Amino acid sequence: MAKQLIVDLHIHSHFSRATSPNLTLEHIYTACKTKGINIVATGDFTHPAWFKELSSKLVPTEQGLYALRNASQLDSAVPLSCRDNLVRFIYSVEISTIYTRHGKVRKVHTVVVVSDHTKAQKLNAILQKRGNLAADGRPILGMDTEELLKIVLSVDENALIIPAHIWTPWFGVFGSKSGFNSLEEAFGTYARYIYAVESGLDSDPFMNQHKADLGNRTIISTSDAHSAQKLAREATILQCSLRYRDLAEAIKTGDSRFVGTIEFFPAAGKYHLDGHRGCNVKLHFQQTKRIGGICPVCKKPLTLGVLYRINELEKGSVTDFSKSIEYIVPLADIFRDIHAVKSASSVSVVKDTGKAIEILGSEFNILRHVPTSHIRKAGFEELAQAIENMRSGKVVIDPGYDGVFGNVSLFNPSGALPQANQLHIF
Repeated sequence: MAKQLIVDLHIHSHFSRATSPNLTLEHIYTACKTKGINIVATGDFTHPAWFKELSSKLVPTEQGLYALRNASQLDSAVPLSCRDNLVRFIYSVEISTIYTRHGKVRKVHTVVVVSDHTKAQKLNAILQKRGNLAADGRPILGMDTEELLKIVLSVDENALIIPAHIWTPWFGVFGSKSGFNSLEEAFGTYARYIYAVESGLDSDPFMNQHKADLGNRTIISTSDAHSAQKLAREATILQCSLRYRDLAEAIKTGDSRFVGTIEFFPAAGKYHLDGHRGCNVKLHFQQTKRIGGICPVCKKPLTLGVLYRINELEKGSVTDFSKSIEYIVPLADIFRDIHAVKSASSVSVVKDTGKAIEILGSEFNILRHVPTSHIRKAGFEELAQAIENMRSGKVVIDPGYDGVFGNVSLFNPSGALPQANQLHIF
């Protein structure tokens, strides 16, 4: 039987705007080793300088997968408990298309995964004629998404074309600000080549199964990481061989090789609820509807969040959901909560996170598999309690809204989510 693989198909490099300088291949590799990620996106392969680096530092291994050339030199910096973790790279990029359709400006982000380095090179040669690929690791192209799909498939018929964070107000294909009401409306005749969509941090597969045109499509999860620390805050679990072909087929078909996803608690996503952060107004979608979508403070339209948009669009029949869904809180965030500090980069948090990984194994191993009795024996009593609560869903979430991330607390005994009438704060 094939081994389970943790896969993250959407990340960025340090060439993307608003990203960390630590998003180098070396930092990505070591982060994947310590976190337990097996297949990770290169991100940003359309950027000329990044593609040059990918070409020189990655070597082909299994079909469509790549290893870091100097990986063995980096392993000495990886905890001994994580050194056997396999890490492979896959060519992937997020492309931003901005255009006008039906008299409305559309802004859509799409993840493109290609089957090998040569296909990435060919796609770059075409896209460089359509925009300045060097301006941003996430290229901004003035073309229709339907045209983008046509170009990608002309280069690589085996490419995966995955609408990114589909519900976010800006840049989601279903977003309230500049999106569409269906995949067919967005991609036209090419919608049939959309086999999977990315749920984004603000929703999960359960929330997505109600959308009519998602019923026969696979719902994947990715990190959309803007720093190495954020890798695999969401991820996809596959049980397939180490080949691009099998990975792509597992995602396209959603068959038994597609095990499920690892999820950020969606209510904590920064566009989950409606509101105005400048006015300190946060609302559940039912409250927003009652007041006509207008901010009670500034009297301007509210930013409508993911939950509102999901409930607004057409619903389909719900089938039995057979895939695994695991909700996690990153290990550093748990220690941040334990130490009652603001930053997951604080000295105490970094120290304890590193110590736990040294003793207990990779981050995903700790969060998903290590018995809490073993965690206690290792001297991490509060961590064990937090993970027990996380695994059983005993969490309290202060939801996110209008670009502000929410907060997940693992130390509340009741484990109840705030009720709707607790959510608006004006």
